Amino acid sequence: MHIHETRLRVRYAETDQMGVAYYGNYLTWMEVGRVEYCKSAGFNYRDMEQEDGVLLAVVEARCRYLYPARFDDEVVVRTWVEEANTRMLQFAYEMKQGEGGRLLATGHTRHLFCNRDLKPMRLPARYREGFGIRQPA
Repeated sequence: MHIHETRLRVRYAETDQMGVAYYGNYLTWMEVGRVEYCKSAGFNYRDMEQEDGVLLAVVEARCRYLYPARFDDEVVVRTWVEEANTRMLQFAYEMKQGEGGRLLATGHTRHLFCNRDLKPMRLPARYREGFGIRQPA
């Protein structure tokens, strides 16, 4: 299983009045992890959309918050493909403190492969290996 780690730092603008990273930012951090995962798997998310018209429509998102991230904390986003077939894909995430490794949150996003008209489609063969989808024999 391919796991990619992305490091980011909590910006002041991402915190609330309590000095804690606003909960919605975790979904953004998952997206950052997803884009970087694709790069580490050998292709660009942007190119997949622009050149091949493959869009990853989010059909489900979940985040479980365990411990708060605060301004200037380094956050490590671990991203991997939990389930995949030629129609759908599920990424899983762990967000940890960079220093000490305390688990901040876990989550997943489920995606349907769509074309530019937002119609479901099969993932082109050239991307399947990067998502861990075995080619048919």
